[in-house]
Amino acid sequence: MKSGYHKRKVCGLKRKSRIFIFSPFIILIRFCHDAKILGIHQIDLFKLPRLSRSRCIILLEAIMLRRLARERKEYLYRKALEAKDLEIQSNKQRVISAVNSGNRIPHDLRDVNVDEIAYDEGNTEVRTNHVDDEYSRAGEFDPRILITTSRSPSSRLQQFCKELSQTIPNATRINRGNYLMKDVVAAARRNDITDMIVLHEHRGIPDGMVICHLPYGPTMYLTLNNVVLRHDVKDGVRTVPQQYPHLIFENFTTPLGRRVVNILKHLFPVPKEDSKRVITFVNEEDFVAVRHHIFETPSKNRTELAEIGPRWDHRTARKRYFL
Repeated sequence: MKSGYHKRKVCGLKRKSRIFIFSPFIILIRFCHDAKILGIHQIDLFKLPRLSRSRCIILLEAIMLRRLARERKEYLYRKALEAKDLEIQSNKQRVISAVNSGNRIPHDLRDVNVDEIAYDEGNTEVRTNHVDDEYSRAGEFDPRILITTSRSPSSRLQQFCKELSQTIPNATRINRGNYLMKDVVAAARRNDITDMIVLHEHRGIPDGMVICHLPYGPTMYLTLNNVVLRHDVKDGVRTVPQQYPHLIFENFTTPLGRRVVNILKHLFPVPKEDSKRVITFVNEEDFVAVRHHIFETPSKNRTELAEIGPRWDHRTARKRYFL
């Protein structure tokens, strides 16, 4: 038997397959050349030839890269179909407006059947786009957030990272170390992380935050101002409740504002009705003030607020897709 191969009857395969060991009790079975990846199976390792761990890791990364490339192509194809559909809808609206106003139909749209347009207008199906696909599975499970910093962070940035991980439920804080960003993103994808937050600083003062939704975005860069940590808040609450917070968004009326709300609200899981914790985002001239409070209702017409922190102001610098 050749090195790197195994008998078909062990795995129940109908054709020869190559077997690579990448952990003590799990192997990856892969068809030769362009065949379909079957997945992960458990087999007795004493009957299998041993290969180097580095070679198996390289193979696993190559398989992941091919899968991501295929998913990118599918995503871009859906966006192209969406652009074509939007063009058709705009042309139909031009024809409908011309017919309703009694004007002539534009020359480039005279081949359109008006009866088909009337039937299409009666269709009540809700149209979706790539924006809906970004968070299409948001309600199926709670988000998992990964928070890290730039390299060689100061003590203040580390403290802000720690407090932010306590503010956002289900958040995991890791030390950046000397890891490249592409390695951090690959590790986040392998561990089913839904969003990743990277904090930046300038001369020991936090001044930037990158929020990236995995695997394809969107990615939003925020410039931070007036960052106040929890121990700097006067008369602040010293302990952070473990309840999921309610979210308040004020004055996000533009399309860009609604996109920002969509990115921020999906960082948090759905809270219970009796939760006493609230995070407020108030937009004033494109500067968003973020405040973190708990509230109590000692009487029916009275509500008391106590700030927990941290607090900061941010402004959206740019937004892009992470392909």
